[in-house]
Amino acid sequence: NGSVTLNLKKPEGIRLAHEMHPDLIFMDIVMPGIDGFRATRALANDPDTRAIPVIMVSSKNQETDKIWGMRQGAVDYLVKPVEGEKLRTAVARAMEQRELAQL
Repeated sequence: NGSVTLNLKKPEGIRLAHEMHPDLIFMDIVMPGIDGFRATRALANDPDTRAIPVIMVSSKNQETDKIWGMRQGAVDYLVKPVEGEKLRTAVARAMEQRELAQL
């Protein structure tokens, strides 16, 4: 359907989000140079990228990490390894939220 998904694992991912305007971003927390929380907050606070849903995907399984990720602007938080059905559900929910936000 022509949609683009960006997997952010490096600091240049924020620049790529500006250039590509993906439909969805998968964000890791532990990255070189910038952590996923800061990157998610930067994307959520930028008028050019705030409509792009971010799903955080991390091995960090603490409830505080999940809450903090959502407070930074993530629409969902998945713990690695991610089960296929959980991933499909999270993507469908994020895309539905994106479509509703564009109405």
